[in-house]
Amino acid sequence: MEDARAWEARTRVKGDIRKLEWIAVGLAGVAILGLLAIVVLPRGAPSPRPAPPPRPILRAVGPKLTSNQTSQPLSLYGENLVPGLRLVLGAPLSREVPLTVVDARHAYARLPADLLLPAGTFQTDVQLSLAASTDPKPTGSARLTLVNDAAFPDLTAMALSPDGRTLFVASPPTDTVFALDVESGRVEAMAVGDGPSALATWKDAGGRPWLGVAHQWSGGLWLYALDAPERKARVVPTPPGVWGLAVDAAQGVAFVAEHVHDQVHALALEDGREKWAREVDPNPRELVLWNQLLMVGSLQTGQVVLLDNTNGRELAPVVPGPGVPIIGGPTEPFSAQVMGGKAPRGMVVSDRLKRLFMSSLGPNVGPNAQRMEVSANSGVAVLNLDRNEVVRHRGFGAGVTEGLALDDRAGLLYAADVGLGQVRVLDAKALAASDAAAREAVLQTLPVPPPDGTPFIRPAEDLGTKGRAGLELHSGPRSLALSPDGRTLYVLNRFTGTVAVVDVREARQGRARVVRQWPVADLRPREQRRLGQVLYFTDVGRTGMSCDACHIEGHTGGVFFEKTRPMRIYRSTTALGSRDTPPYFTPASTRSLAETAETVGGRNRYHNPDPLPSEVAALALYTSLLSTPPNPYRGADGAPLETVTMPDGKTGHPAKGLALFEGKARCAACHPAPLFTLDQDPATRGQYLDVGTPIALELRPEQQQLVKGAAPPSLVGTWDVWPLLTSATMGYAVQGDRLVAAERFPLRMLVDSSGPEHGDARALTPEERDDLLAYLLTL
Repeated sequence: MEDARAWEARTRVKGDIRKLEWIAVGLAGVAILGLLAIVVLPRGAPSPRPAPPPRPILRAVGPKLTSNQTSQPLSLYGENLVPGLRLVLGAPLSREVPLTVVDARHAYARLPADLLLPAGTFQTDVQLSLAASTDPKPTGSARLTLVNDAAFPDLTAMALSPDGRTLFVASPPTDTVFALDVESGRVEAMAVGDGPSALATWKDAGGRPWLGVAHQWSGGLWLYALDAPERKARVVPTPPGVWGLAVDAAQGVAFVAEHVHDQVHALALEDGREKWAREVDPNPRELVLWNQLLMVGSLQTGQVVLLDNTNGRELAPVVPGPGVPIIGGPTEPFSAQVMGGKAPRGMVVSDRLKRLFMSSLGPNVGPNAQRMEVSANSGVAVLNLDRNEVVRHRGFGAGVTEGLALDDRAGLLYAADVGLGQVRVLDAKALAASDAAAREAVLQTLPVPPPDGTPFIRPAEDLGTKGRAGLELHSGPRSLALSPDGRTLYVLNRFTGTVAVVDVREARQGRARVVRQWPVADLRPREQRRLGQVLYFTDVGRTGMSCDACHIEGHTGGVFFEKTRPMRIYRSTTALGSRDTPPYFTPASTRSLAETAETVGGRNRYHNPDPLPSEVAALALYTSLLSTPPNPYRGADGAPLETVTMPDGKTGHPAKGLALFEGKARCAACHPAPLFTLDQDPATRGQYLDVGTPIALELRPEQQQLVKGAAPPSLVGTWDVWPLLTSATMGYAVQGDRLVAAERFPLRMLVDSSGPEHGDARALTPEERDDLLAYLLTL
């Protein structure tokens, strides 16, 4: 045992000696290297340079499609992004714009509003890249498609001066109001603000005539004194996004309806002071004054909201319900199944009859035992303003009724049909009197022929036969104005750029006639896109259906009982910006816009006739150029605002919301940038996901096909979409046997009700949810 212990001790000592020897050798080596360094390296040699910073890389841009109609914000995505970078817009723009970099992967820019392209160019692809003043030089690129809306006149609104001598016609994309002398046909182009969207004329309390021009993009109501020697505007500030305008001349108040915060604002004309503001249903457009009432039509809920015009207090919403009489058209037998209304497209009020007349696609018919799918029945509804109810809807069974004009003294109502190219003359008293009288209320249907030389969507012999619409469908009557003496009706034709002058002195006898057409703007150089517009808005097969019937101006029109399988209640999706996110339709089933144009275009006509290849190409082109509007929650540099006030009054921080979107909330898994949908990438396109969101609205569920799953939609432009989800359950609710607009801010409803399968919003604190919502509003 002693020997063993001694051996172990000696072994430890030897090991320690060997360690010391190796340490000595190592130190000697270091000393030798140091001496070599002194000998080899010259005195004063610099230390080795640090590695250069990584090159900034541009990976993607969102959206990929935008318009030169106004200033547009862009989101840029990449790697190693640093402050000081600039965004280079390649040919044919060849410009640079500042870039706001928020972190290494996210940056923002704003395109200026003066990116002009040749008039004959529909669109152009612009290569985007980065530039820097110092090394390392950036790399990478992205492609942006710029739509030439600034060279695409589109006549959408008209107003007649109080003396009846001048018509004012607005073209929002070209920032123009045309002044047309109705006697000579002389046209003067007036330079106005950014996106003139609504017009009004009146005489003030002193008898002075005025023109008001409201704008969608630049916040301002431009006021022109029409008796002044020159047309110079005085500007009253307004919120952005104005679509509707009405003026109380006696009180000196203008009412504007805007769709950014879905509010109506009452503004004093004298000094622009806001007298009151009131939240209304999403996307208000039509405004009508009568006594102390202001009637507001919502494009997305189909309701007319009545406000007290002195203080903005809401009195009642008016919407068709089950049992409302439908007189004429294919939906007449389905009155009991009415579940709500469709978008008010035009409204006028009769002082004598104390009734409001409203054009729309008719009551919204829901699930029914007969499985009747298509509920489009364009016509005119009668609303009783004393009882706040829809009295009846007089359906025409075909076309799309838009603008209205009323001769209250003569008891005549004029209705423009943009889908058929006609103007209907109706007996207003008969419409209001009874269901039986309303059935006989149409006194005349007047075609508005297109001018000579107008290009046609297909051979002339294919139209006006076999129950199809005639050649007049190429005119596109949109807005109406009646002369002060009631003898002349002016018809604004959207597709031909003309105003038709109609002698209506014998209209009650069915003998109204077009006597001339004044050209306002030359639209023919943009032929293929214009033909696509005609195809988008018109009802060739006289079925009551068109693209615009469900997707108003390319956007959404609320909710429908859908005409496909699975048969259930769907929301009408937006077509804006959809070019890059196939598949299309609801349920998503077509793989290209051309396939959609062919399939849906043929079904809308009931294949009478099927669209020609040239029609498919023109309609696909027009639809592909529908871009999303500029996001109002972005700043002057294109970046999200630091703090966003949401529709429900709460505030959030988009920068924090971005981190949550990509991280804790797990949103980016199904909604990745730059378009925030899996459908942007062919590798992940067309997936139907069941994330636990509601399948359908619980209205007669036994008559619906409740199939789970939906394609994740793009979140770009969601700030202006209502309701949400294909089931329309985020926004609408069921009350008895009808639908009601239950939530004005459906994004809040969606985030608050989402379970762990739909991202992980439940893991967020209330403050984090506010930040996430604020970010979603900036997309």
